[in-house]
Amino acid sequence: MAGGAAIESESVSRELAAIPAMPFERPGMSFPGSAFFYLADPPNAALVALPTADPMDAGAEEGRELGQMIDAGPAASPFFASSTGTSMLRAQQCLAQAVWYEAASESEAGQRAVAQVVLNRVAHPSWPGSVCGVVYQGSQRSTGCQFSFTCDGSLSRRASGASWRRAQDIASDALAGSVYSPIGHATHYHTLWVNPVWASSLDHIGTIGAHRFYRNRGANGEKGAFNSGYRGAEPSVAANLSADDTSVTAPSRAAPLIEYSIPSSSAAPATPAANTPAPVPLPQTTSTYGGAGQVKDEYSRAGQWKKRPKDAANGPVDTVIETP
Repeated sequence: MAGGAAIESESVSRELAAIPAMPFERPGMSFPGSAFFYLADPPNAALVALPTADPMDAGAEEGRELGQMIDAGPAASPFFASSTGTSMLRAQQCLAQAVWYEAASESEAGQRAVAQVVLNRVAHPSWPGSVCGVVYQGSQRSTGCQFSFTCDGSLSRRASGASWRRAQDIASDALAGSVYSPIGHATHYHTLWVNPVWASSLDHIGTIGAHRFYRNRGANGEKGAFNSGYRGAEPSVAANLSADDTSVTAPSRAAPLIEYSIPSSSAAPATPAANTPAPVPLPQTTSTYGGAGQVKDEYSRAGQWKKRPKDAANGPVDTVIETP
């Protein structure tokens, strides 16, 4: 028996060795939650009903059976734009920003879903008819912006690296006509750790990663309601940052943050108005702050090594870590 078990174990080991390692099983690719990140919904698969927040509930969200395939209705129509040049570059930049700032840590499915929500809004008469107009709607206000990254200071954190390139690729594909069909005509989403007041007035479609997706209830959420054409002119966004930007223009409360003005190549450059705000340099990364937001002065040295003053009688003391 023992010999047979050893042979069987060797056989299983060889079979396992032949299976390519998952990304989170490779050195340097593992992090808390990495298995869920890499094993998230496949990019083109239908959504499945997930467990509810109640650990005693054996069912799934919205009264469905656990693991049930979710039918989100017909897929959205492919995005079509006849415009090129400056306008299309602006559209891709704004859509990539929405993907990166809203879902940089999500799977490809989660990122494509966010991009689809933006384009679904562009096609609906309830929202602006441009990509940047949808993404930056309400951003001139301290509260009430449609996408939180446009008014909560997130834009001071620079989009860069492989994750930014992936967001740009997803935005480019979506603007070229790629449709993420699993969420159908979803126009809203929120993270799992909030419960906005508007959620109960919409139909919940399903959950991808950390986002719950919704569509309008009734005829306003059906395919026929998405009948607005793309206006083709993208607004110039004052707070529109990219990986290559070095400063951001501080918006004036008296004027909208975005404006529909695409400069002509033959037009003379406009003279700045006398009251135009000067560019405000972005906060620089320092060893104290580490580029991770603002830290109060009393906590700025937390975690740093220091030495207590030498004691004349007892000699030097051990090095300790400073805590708040």
